[in-house]
This record gives sequence, C-alpha cells and structure tokens, in this order.
Amino acid sequence: MMEEKNQTSVTKFILLGLTDDPELQIILFLLFLVIYVITLLGNAGIIILTRLDPNLQTPMYYFLCSLSFSDLCYSTVITPRMLVDLLSEKKAISFVECTAQLYFFAVFTSTESFLLSVMAYDRYVAVCNPLLYINIMNPARCYQLVAGVFAGGFLISFVHVGCIFSLFFCGPNVINHFYCDFMPLFSLSCSRTFTSKTVFFILVVSFGFSTFSLTITSYASIFSTILKMRSTEGRYKAFSTCASHLTAISLFYGTIFFMYMHLDTGFSMSQTKVASVFYTVVIPMLNPLIYSIKNKEVKRALRKVIHKSCRE
Repeated sequence: MMEEKNQTSVTKFILLGLTDDPELQIILFLLFLVIYVITLLGNAGIIILTRLDPNLQTPMYYFLCSLSFSDLCYSTVITPRMLVDLLSEKKAISFVECTAQLYFFAVFTSTESFLLSVMAYDRYVAVCNPLLYINIMNPARCYQLVAGVFAGGFLISFVHVGCIFSLFFCGPNVINHFYCDFMPLFSLSCSRTFTSKTVFFILVVSFGFSTFSLTITSYASIFSTILKMRSTEGRYKAFSTCASHLTAISLFYGTIFFMYMHLDTGFSMSQTKVASVFYTVVIPMLNPLIYSIKNKEVKRALRKVIHKSCRE
C-alpha cells in the first residue's frame, strides 16, 4: 500500500471511443445527434403531456413520467460527451469528470431498474386487484415509491462507484470505451481488485436479480389472472396495457445482462461497445416511442395539446 501511495496518481483518462476512422466518426456523430434530439423531444414530451392532461395524471403515467425523466438524465450523462469526443482528436476526461459520469450513470440506470419493477407492481395491482387499485396506489404511495426509487439509486450507486475509486490508478490511463465504465476501470487499477470486484458483482447480481425477479413475479400473476378472464375483450385490454412495459423490460434487462453478466468469457470489446451504445443511447430514445405508439390516451393528449396550440 505504501508503494502505491508513492507512485504518481492518474489525474485524467483517455477514452478510445467507438472508432478511430474520421469518416465513420462524422457519420456516427450525425446519427447519434439525431437519436439524442429524438430522445430529448420524446421523453420531454411524455413529461409535459402527463403534467398537462388531467386524464394522464394516474399512477401508471406518473411512473412513466419518472421513467422518462430517468431516461433523459442517463442519456444526457453519456451522449453529449460522446458527441464531443467523436469530433475531438484528444478524448481526455479528468479523474473528477470520470467519477461524476460513472456515478450519475449508475444512479439513473439503477433508478430505471427500480422503476421498471415499480411499474410492474402497478400493473399487477391494476389487473389482479382492480377494486383496491385506487386505495393501494394512492398519490401518497406513488410519491413514496418514486422517492424510494431515486434514493435507492443514489445509495447503491455510491457503493458501486466506491468499489472503483477506492482503488489506486497510476497508469496506464487509456480506457477502451466511449465512457467511463466499471470493467475497463477495474482493468486499469494498480491495486488488487479482488475485493472490490467481489463486492461490485455481489451488488450487481443481487440488485439486478431481485428487481428482475420482482418484475417477473408480478407478470406471472398478471398472466395467470388474464388467462382466467372470461371476456375476450377484457383479456385483450389487459394484455395491451402490459405489452409496452414488457417490451421496455425485455430491452433493458436483455442488454444489461449481456453487458455485465458475461464477466471475462471471451466477448470482444467491440461487442460490448455495441451493446453499450444500444443501452446508453438507443433505449432512452425507444422508451417514449414504445409507450406512446399504441397508447390511445397518449395520442389523444398529444392531439389535444397540438390542437390547442394551433388555435392560439
């Protein structure tokens, strides 16, 4: 430990980014800029609509509003920096900036995972206990759940990032990624990483599988209840209200498990980067589309806002 302290500490990292091909960098810049603008407009639109339209001020849309806020935040933590680096020769990021990026990215991805579980529970109550839904999912309970979700995200992320930055970095300082991520940073540390890695993966596995298990359990009960319904129309309506959420869950957990569960099992860094792009850039754009394309209430609220704006 004394030898580590006597060595020069790293004050900045170099991000290799997605590619070193100048022509491809320009193409990716334009593509990701368009995706980011759509992400901003889509998620901000969901937030504004749920605040303006009284018909959307229900628990389900309150949680959707929180999900859109989380998507906006974690996309903004990664994408603007990536866009700048695509046009920059020197892709240096300071130690403090790297810490902040990693922390807030972990906060909002953890929050997203919590929110998806809460939204699954909300659908469980709505389908399996419709007569008690208003009492169970009352405004106070919804506020408490969302507050707990964000508090949990900040707390868990503090421990995650602590596992990384309790380590010592003395060089090399080149991160083979387009943002500060856990695994590339572990590989750069001059310290022994066994304890930090163990704590990190125990947290990831326990947290990931607990939220995933809660979500799956909720939907197992939902499907069981739906299959018992005698009305075909009732079954269709119940399935349609859950379809968007199931799509979002599949995209989120499918990508995150690919990224963090393979450990050192031979996946190339290029494969990990592709999964990371989908996870950090594409999914925040897709979520508002998933929840609005077949949602009649969202479409109706959007038409109402547009019609009101045109009249003014």
